[in-house]
Amino acid sequence: MEPMTAESAIQRITHAFQSLVSRATWGETSLFYNPGNALKSGVYFVTIKEHDGENDRASRLNRTGVFRLSFGLPPTTYEQFFGPRPARPSKGAVVPTGHDFTSLNELTPHPVYAWMGWVQVLSPTEGTMRDLTPLLTLAYQKAEESFAKRVGKPIPKRNT
Repeated sequence: MEPMTAESAIQRITHAFQSLVSRATWGETSLFYNPGNALKSGVYFVTIKEHDGENDRASRLNRTGVFRLSFGLPPTTYEQFFGPRPARPSKGAVVPTGHDFTSLNELTPHPVYAWMGWVQVLSPTEGTMRDLTPLLTLAYQKAEESFAKRVGKPIPKRNT
């Protein structure tokens, strides 16, 4: 199966989840949860990065067609997949998890932000994106909860 493009991944996510605001920040496209633009930026939900940064080269994003889809998971979910979250790495370093951060179409800890429970998939296929839906839903719920705390409002009710 062919990998998705960064643009198609963004489209898929913005169609699947509500109240997202897309912004280009620090050389990546960030999708923030921000209903009604109540916050200046909103709460990070997903980032799509297509090239290496000064302090973030571990995934070798400068390869042709490679992009990183990353998002934060609740602590218990992260730990179910990868064990305890690693310590925060020093500037320019990566988390010492033993994972190959250059593997395509595979869920791994984020090489820099795993300490916050963030994960990555490089150049996911359509099938992998479908498989990620439950995890993206958890990440979305985490963003909703964080947003609600920041604006002092109850968490939106979900249709079940």
